[in-house]
Amino acid sequence: MTNTEAGAPRRAVVTGASSGIGAATVRALRASGWDVLGVARRADRLEALADETGAAVFAADLTAQADVDALAAHVAATGGIQALVHVAGGARGTDRIEDGDADDWTWMFEVNVLSAQRLVKALLPQLRDAIRSGSGHADTLFVTSTAAQVAYPGGGGYNAAKAGEGMLVKALRQELNGEPIRVIEIAPGMVHTEEFTLNRLGDKAAADALYEGVDGVLVAEDVADVIAYSLNAPGHVNLDLVTMRPVAQSAQHILARGPLTPRD
Repeated sequence: MTNTEAGAPRRAVVTGASSGIGAATVRALRASGWDVLGVARRADRLEALADETGAAVFAADLTAQADVDALAAHVAATGGIQALVHVAGGARGTDRIEDGDADDWTWMFEVNVLSAQRLVKALLPQLRDAIRSGSGHADTLFVTSTAAQVAYPGGGGYNAAKAGEGMLVKALRQELNGEPIRVIEIAPGMVHTEEFTLNRLGDKAAADALYEGVDGVLVAEDVADVIAYSLNAPGHVNLDLVTMRPVAQSAQHILARGPLTPRD
């Protein structure tokens, strides 16, 4: 499926574009005909992605209001957008709640919840302008997590942050009822990316061990394919919530290691 809107290609802002699911989403959307503005903090990685894909890029820290304001101004000055794809987020630590670091919890709330709210406030007017200019519809898409749906020991801070982002998405969908603006939530389970678990655990061996022996663990490109599919679906079709996991992970706490084989 490709971006087949009449006229100029549709344009999306994709956050978290310097690595993992965000970078893979930039590639997937470019491959299906979108213009893309990739956003992340690390300018060097963004420039490499721009050279690879032809996407435009903008360096910004989405926890800083001044950077979000600058992003919105840049988007307006360069032609507006038809889609906001918010991938940026993250987790810190695996402490029990009683041992948790309040600074880590604050950071997780900032990057997962407040960044989403800042972006919606800053860019929603431009999505509406695109509709008035003839785009037909606009899109907002948020990558949350199965951690928003099921709690687990050592995940309290991330559970709370992603659940908060998930509730923001659900409230936004209701608030925008009556407007041709889709509100889509993609909630991945176990995804093996180069940075997420390493950043959370701070130890490469521990991060690698989490995925060891899992047959067919999801990778960033799997999630990006679903994101691109949902944005390229007909404008009247809204995928409210897509929960996706590897087959080996039948629930948050049930994970098979080793080859997947039929029972005798």
